[in-house]
Order: sequence, then C-alpha cells, then structure tokens
Amino acid sequence: MLLEDSAHEQWMDQALALADLAGQAGEVPVGALVVGPGGELLATAQNRRERDADPTAHAEVLVLRAAGQRLGNWHLNLCRLYVTLEPCPMCAGAAILSRLGLVVYGAADPKSGALGTVLNLPTSPASNHRLPVIGGVREDRCRAQLQDWFAQRRQERRQD
Repeated sequence: MLLEDSAHEQWMDQALALADLAGQAGEVPVGALVVGPGGELLATAQNRRERDADPTAHAEVLVLRAAGQRLGNWHLNLCRLYVTLEPCPMCAGAAILSRLGLVVYGAADPKSGALGTVLNLPTSPASNHRLPVIGGVREDRCRAQLQDWFAQRRQERRQD
C-alpha cells in the first residue's frame, strides 16, 4: 500500500478541488476521495452538512458510503481514503470500521483530529483494526484553504 509521495500528492490535489467546491457552496471546505485496489477512483465527496441539514454528512462518511456501494462491500481493506483535513472522531471511527487499507490526510486538525493530533483512535485498544495513516500531504495548501475560507466568513459577518 506504500506509494510514492507524488501519487499521494496527485490524489490530494483532487481532494483539494473537491474541498474548493464545498467551500463555494457554503460548506467547510473538506474534500475526500477513495481509491480502489487497482488505483482507480471509486468515489468522491465533499462536506454537505449545511446543504443536507445532516450532522453526519462529513466528506469522509459520504465517500466511504459511496465506495462501499460501488464495490458492493463495506470492507474497504484494499482501498485508500484521501481527505484534506484530519478526520474527526466520527470519521476516524468510520474509517476504522470500514477496514480501510490507508488514510492519507492533508492538514492536521488541532481541535478534533482523531488520527493522532488530539486523539489517536487507530491505536486505541478499542479499535478492532489497525489503520495505517499518513498525514501532512499537501499540508500547507490544505491548511491555507481552510484558513482562507474561515477568514472570508469572518469578514462577511463583520460586513453584515
């Protein structure tokens, strides 16, 4: 499951594009995609909590659902998840439960990151799957995208 850094960066670039679409739609700009065992793109998603009025509509949860449906199997052990922001506890739990082969994320989440920053769910004794994780891929771009989006929202609120 180890790939060259350039492959991870290329997939993260696609996740960044998805995050940009989410931000344009008024969502926190997080994008995610799942790559299958043969290196094929299985599913893409972006945050949809506001649009769907659904607290669970995080990009990671949506893309894992779509990938499982596409494969006809919830076991995603030969798949890789790419996401622009370190998953929260809900999304990290979904990644673990789906038996993913690898999670690659961009920016660490200092408030709720659950793959090592605040919590480390993959190494918890309660986890039934040891989830391999690579963090920091395109980290500066992922962090800047989020920071810029939040700065713009704060500016818009000041003008109202």
